Amino acid sequence: MPKRILIGTVTSDKTDKTVTVLVERKVKHPLYGKIIRRSKKYHAHDETNEYKLGDTVRIEETKPISKTKTWRVIDTVKAGGVQAVEADLDVEAASN
Repeated sequence: MPKRILIGTVTSDKTDKTVTVLVERKVKHPLYGKIIRRSKKYHAHDETNEYKLGDTVRIEETKPISKTKTWRVIDTVKAGGVQAVEADLDVEAASN
């Protein structure tokens, strides 16, 4: 049976060699038909403590590492953090 692979966002990196990953999925409500978001947090093994808060990562199912950890971080999909966007705006002052 193949291992499951999920994509989520790191919400906590406070524990040693462990990150908490929030995985969101969209499902259709069975009665009303509206698309709603469902989320779940997974504890994933991070051997080198390289993944930080806000990173989007892929996690893979593994054999149990501890009581709550049965997932392992594979790699980063997109690094998180604040990015500066440079705006080139020409504003003319009205002189009346």
